[in-house]
Amino acid sequence: MMEDMRREMGLRIDFEPHYLDVDGTQDVFDTKRSRTIVLISLIRLGYADGAFEIEEQSFLTVLCNAFEISETEFVLIENWVRRLIALEREANAFF
Repeated sequence: MMEDMRREMGLRIDFEPHYLDVDGTQDVFDTKRSRTIVLISLIRLGYADGAFEIEEQSFLTVLCNAFEISETEFVLIENWVRRLIALEREANAFF
């Protein structure tokens, strides 16, 4: 999953995941595309256990502020992720 995310975000091949204060994330993820991919991935991760907890939502609100992503944009992205998850579950039911 990390390799897929690195490739999708256009990060250097030598990029090593590490702790990063939220205030520094806008420098690493410096394009709208990479920021949107980060949000999509983190929202999907948040729903991995079936519940998008308040702590996860709060963190993503802080991240959206750093990424300069509006609440309206976040809601659109979250709704898209929920539809994607539903489609993935539907597809898995075929097997």
